[in-house]
Amino acid sequence: MSTTHTTREWQAMDAAHHLHPFSDMDGLNRHGSRVIVKGEGVYLWDSEGNKLFDGMSGLWCVNVGYGRKELADAAYRQMQELPFYNTFFKTTHPPVVELSQLLSEVAPEGFNHVFYTNSGSEGNDTVIRMVRHYWASLGQPNKKTIISRINGYHGSTIGGASLGGMDYMHQQGDLPIPGIVHIEQPYWYANGGDLSPEEYGLKAARELEKKILELGVENVAAFIGEPVQGAGGIIIPPTTYWPEIQRICDQYGILLIADEVICGFGRTGHWFGSQYYGIKPHLMTIAKGLSSGYLPIGGVLVHDEVAKVLKQGDFNHGFTYSGHPVAAAVAAENIRILQRENIIERMNSDVVPYAHQLWHDAFDHHPLVDDVRTLGFFFALTLVEDKSTRKRFANGGELALRCRDICFRNNLVMRATGDSMISAPPLVMTRSEAEEFVSLAKKCIDEFARELGRL
Repeated sequence: MSTTHTTREWQAMDAAHHLHPFSDMDGLNRHGSRVIVKGEGVYLWDSEGNKLFDGMSGLWCVNVGYGRKELADAAYRQMQELPFYNTFFKTTHPPVVELSQLLSEVAPEGFNHVFYTNSGSEGNDTVIRMVRHYWASLGQPNKKTIISRINGYHGSTIGGASLGGMDYMHQQGDLPIPGIVHIEQPYWYANGGDLSPEEYGLKAARELEKKILELGVENVAAFIGEPVQGAGGIIIPPTTYWPEIQRICDQYGILLIADEVICGFGRTGHWFGSQYYGIKPHLMTIAKGLSSGYLPIGGVLVHDEVAKVLKQGDFNHGFTYSGHPVAAAVAAENIRILQRENIIERMNSDVVPYAHQLWHDAFDHHPLVDDVRTLGFFFALTLVEDKSTRKRFANGGELALRCRDICFRNNLVMRATGDSMISAPPLVMTRSEAEEFVSLAKKCIDEFARELGRL
């Protein structure tokens, strides 16, 4: 741990110079940021020596856990040999070629091409450019509109935030940009009413068909969605939802885009969330788990059907750091770790079912929560006023933030999203660590329930 400054000195410098993402800076600086100085496996340490259980994998990304010397060594070797070169000017380099080959091996059949970005947000901006260029190249330039979902999250750039369906983001910057519209999210607990989850899944999916017919299929380019909505609160769609979305996209001949930034590289117990749901997208946005967050890298996996069109003539889009050699080398080694250690297969067959059972045993009958949900290494629950009627708190978002702060005080990193408490631990979490994780989460929820007089 760093001893060059005290915690208070770090906090003062942070307050003086650092603008944090998605933060009320005045409020944050009054209390001071928590200074994280070390990570190992599923744990973090702060500058005061406190050990935290990282229930969010950093920001949905540290899939292989902290402290992986293999990834540090891969970066070091590449920085010594070729620290940077671009992929413009009819040029390539071994790390980006090898990573591209590896991605074609782990991606679903037909995904043999990748365009590199530095983040998921840039990946989704790239998707907008790609789908519009694709249709224009086929002589259908009016097919520009992309349909997304309310409460979906696709990044925070102007394009990504427009694709996303979060009002509080749209209120800043006059968003969404033209050519992007939103339909209902597949959130049965909030929107299902008297319908069964299966009935509601069909109803929610058919909102896409209604919107296509309303806009005119000649104007609709694509539909984009996360297999599981992550930042929107770990919204797991009913089983009927994605097959119906697939049918509609196929029937009307529009592109299907899977935003795999959070779901990709093992989070669902499969390499990609698309595989979990058995859907066949045309484009898949990737980032986060691609390098386990060790270096910034993202991209768009492009199905051969789309790539053969994009490869005809110039695609006038790209970034200085597209396919950065050091980031590519680290991402390639990250994929090899996932393969070599059978991390996805092991978690899916062993730790996942065990951790799910622990989570449901802890919360299914808890008086403060309902809609207890798990999938792969996604864990979530909703704070509710009345379980019998699915009545949610009017100030549920405020309550969830209070609950999150209790988690932080107890050295558990969980996230509050709306009135849900959500978690996505590193994929290397063991059975004993799963017990610790669920025990900590139960302790925090119980403490908050007692604060509210509900336990």
